[in-house]
Amino acid sequence: MSEQVAIPDTVLIFDTTLRDGEQSPGATLNVEEKLEIARQLSRLGVDICEAGFPIASPGDFDAVRRIAEEVGPLVEGRKNGQPMVIAGLARANQEDISRAYEAVKVAPRHRIHTFLATSDIHLKHKLRIDREECVDQVIKAVSYARALCDDIEFSPEDAGRSDPDFLVQVLGEAIKAGATTLNIPDTVGYTTPDEFGRLIEYLIKHTPGADQVVWSVHCHNDLGLATANTLAGIKAGARQAEVTLNGIGERAGNTALEEVVMALTTRSQNFNLQTNIDTSQIARTSHMVSTYTGMIIQPNKAIVGANAFAHEAGIHQDGMLKNHLTYEIMRPETVGLNTSKLVLGKHSGRHAFRVHLREMGYDNMDDAEVSAAFKRFKRIADKKKVVTDADIEAIIADEIYQPPVIWQLDHIQVSCGDHSIPTASVVMIGPDGVTYQDAALGSGPVDAVYQAINRIVGVTNRLTEFTINAVTEGLDAVAEATIRIQPVEGAEFIMNPQTNQPIYKTFSGHGASTDIVVASARAYLSALNKMLAERDNLAAQMQRAEHTKAQA
Repeated sequence: MSEQVAIPDTVLIFDTTLRDGEQSPGATLNVEEKLEIARQLSRLGVDICEAGFPIASPGDFDAVRRIAEEVGPLVEGRKNGQPMVIAGLARANQEDISRAYEAVKVAPRHRIHTFLATSDIHLKHKLRIDREECVDQVIKAVSYARALCDDIEFSPEDAGRSDPDFLVQVLGEAIKAGATTLNIPDTVGYTTPDEFGRLIEYLIKHTPGADQVVWSVHCHNDLGLATANTLAGIKAGARQAEVTLNGIGERAGNTALEEVVMALTTRSQNFNLQTNIDTSQIARTSHMVSTYTGMIIQPNKAIVGANAFAHEAGIHQDGMLKNHLTYEIMRPETVGLNTSKLVLGKHSGRHAFRVHLREMGYDNMDDAEVSAAFKRFKRIADKKKVVTDADIEAIIADEIYQPPVIWQLDHIQVSCGDHSIPTASVVMIGPDGVTYQDAALGSGPVDAVYQAINRIVGVTNRLTEFTINAVTEGLDAVAEATIRIQPVEGAEFIMNPQTNQPIYKTFSGHGASTDIVVASARAYLSALNKMLAERDNLAAQMQRAEHTKAQA
């Protein structure tokens, strides 16, 4: 009789890119960007999407509600055949919980995720309550949430620095009050893998009713141990991992989705666990998140970095030519990377271009988007002898992943040199459809272009970050520019409708072109359009609030 092979358990992937990830400095996303990312998370196979913190702002509430309405029902292409659970975060009070429920309730599968700190340092210095009050608040919050919906997650914030026996008490009461998932966060990235694994094992063993809930882990990367701690927690019995794409998040970030998923996939014999993730969508989702947030992926980033599958050393190259297993533990195609060099050329037609987009995973683009991308592809193909998938990714990012167009760049011209003053002339199309043009001097060609754009748009801001990278090798490479801007201190054109105080947010922009000056101009205008859209949105909210107040 042959030995029976054990069927792997499934680890649920809880993605918090749109909530914890967006809390990264400068990673602010608008509603449309969040919707696009949420749709891609559904294609990726994420089990639970934490869409935001609904009480935080009207914009956050609207984003979570629209994701619940528009993305919540989607099931096409998902491994498990079920729609993604849409979760909203709430502090342990009725107002937060009610707001979260109102935002997520329209999704076919929805969850309220509530939390309260349990470490002595948080209880004493942040909440200023004792342990007894903490337990009482948890019971009330979880009970109230459970009265609204059946899927309730509770997190004891800063669990990594909490007394394990007190955690057992709190978590036991949360289960009795109706929690269905218990998430154990290493909120400040303090623990080491052996510590965290022992903590999860201890809690599962000693918490009354532990077998009635799903155990989850949520780790931060302050010591560079987030993925290791998450895997240790999974080894100890956790069956939900809370992660973000590219590991983005507050401070040093969160556990990276791609690292956990590929560790479980590549080392299946070690873990004997599986996920519902379609790994071929990882690279595309990673690039989308990087583009929208303006957070560049470091070249040596595991799984999705530019160098993750690059081999330069002679010994490595020799081994790779003989057998890829010598220096690759996974194939790039597994995560959605195409290793072919020459993809399409200037003689390629629209149909071939569309087919290739589908092969790359862009099967949801409409005719207008394909047409815009094809025109850009043709222009680049005329300038480059070799067009790669990386070039096409950059085109898609620049054409599709952009904010609503308020100001549009028509054309620019620059003059510069080591014995001349950099000068730029810019022609733009305004929101009224009228063509505007102006010229300016600058410290360099990019600065001159930005000064000319500022003269036309008339919006005061401060450039806080500017990065430009070559997408591929060679002098004819496509360049990707990423920038961040902020309203200048005192420029009160973006107002909070709740407090009527100025908001000093950071807005990111992305642009791509074979010309670095043009790429820089596109990125700058992308950020400006985001800032102007935010201003207009908040102004509309203020008008509605004033109208409601007047009617009352």
